[in-house]
Amino acid sequence: MAVMETRQYPHRRFNPLTGEWVLVSPHRLLRPWQGKVERLPEDQRPRYDPDCYLCPGNTRAGPVRNPAYQSTFVFDNDFPALLPEAATFPGESSALFRSEGEPGRCQVVCFSPRHDLSLPELSVSQIAAVIGAWTEQTRLLLEDPGIAHVQIFENKGELMGCSNPHPHSQIWATCHLPNEVQKELDHQRAYRERHGSSLLLGYLAQEQQRSERIVCANQHFTALVPYWAVWPFETLVLPHRAAGRLTDLNDKEIDALADLLKRLTTRYDNLFQCSFPYSMGFHQAPRTEGAGDFQLHMHFFPPLLRSPVVRKFMVGFEMLGMPQRDLTPEQAADRLRESSEVHYKEDRR
Repeated sequence: MAVMETRQYPHRRFNPLTGEWVLVSPHRLLRPWQGKVERLPEDQRPRYDPDCYLCPGNTRAGPVRNPAYQSTFVFDNDFPALLPEAATFPGESSALFRSEGEPGRCQVVCFSPRHDLSLPELSVSQIAAVIGAWTEQTRLLLEDPGIAHVQIFENKGELMGCSNPHPHSQIWATCHLPNEVQKELDHQRAYRERHGSSLLLGYLAQEQQRSERIVCANQHFTALVPYWAVWPFETLVLPHRAAGRLTDLNDKEIDALADLLKRLTTRYDNLFQCSFPYSMGFHQAPRTEGAGDFQLHMHFFPPLLRSPVVRKFMVGFEMLGMPQRDLTPEQAADRLRESSEVHYKEDRR
């Protein structure tokens, strides 16, 4: 049976990073209801919002006043999910009731003083400055021997629970490894023990040969829809060489990553001509034995499925059984490749 024919049948795909499976049901795209592609009202945020607690010069909690920053701005989260004093939490240690303290730090990284911009609307040099801030905070946080892992992430848009539209990301530094990072570390380590090579660099090499799921690339980075993608337009961003953390990248690679992020996120916005929501973040090597097997990479998890107002929900079978998707990763990559790298707002000017 031809490869293209097999993709019309339900099948499951294995994620070697986590050891988990995803159900792919491409025939469900033939259902008579496929959702109308609609355009959301134009986003008309001002350049500066006097009521925004992230804009330059405005008052935050405390009260603390933001400086009149002109580029990126980093500060400790005023309402952190982690606290250094949690180290004194007594915890429990029985077979069925286990708990322990999770001390750590939470930071906010504002991308720009402009309230009305998002990542794809920044210049490549401005995005490089954001990556530089992430890199520097990773270095500083890991100087604390009590920090085991630094998680950088951005929740973009109301659909992803973002409470403030000002362009910003968060950094959570924890004393234990988060679940997903632990799974990825275990599977990358096991792969190297079995095959003597990097799981993700080997995977990238094969994707480069096949090319069907690659969205865009430059000299140092590639963005692709992973073979095992769960979310409709999920992407994975990979460096072309071994690197465990952002701190391992040189200046040219940081510039290349900035270039790729602008191109990829612009394609996202152009897909449905809206400010495309997503959760994205870096997985970096933790401070733990065997962390040398960990390859730096970046995940984008966008919820939109068919239009700006039709999203994918993880419910029912997904919550009780396993993740499921209709649109194949190959179809998603085709759609993203067809999307322009000139932002739709710029195209209208």
